[in-house]
Amino acid sequence: MKRKSTSGKSATDWARLESEAAGTPTREHPEADIRHVVRGIVRRGLQPLPAKAAVSLRVDQDVLEWFKAQGPGYQTRINSVLRAFRDASV
Repeated sequence: MKRKSTSGKSATDWARLESEAAGTPTREHPEADIRHVVRGIVRRGLQPLPAKAAVSLRVDQDVLEWFKAQGPGYQTRINSVLRAFRDASV
């Protein structure tokens, strides 16, 4: 015996989806950031990135604020500084 659908009528706005505005960015689905797209393209053909490890690191507040003030990606910059120090210490 086949069960009856309990959902009733679909709540999908098919007219909006089929309109020209369907491809425009919305607050829920913003346009892709070009930096992320370029990063993916640039990584092609390069060696895989080494695995990252999550750590808890205590640094002076002023140092952390300075890195954060430089903009997004402060953790990556901290990693780069530590890597440069390691490479210079060899």
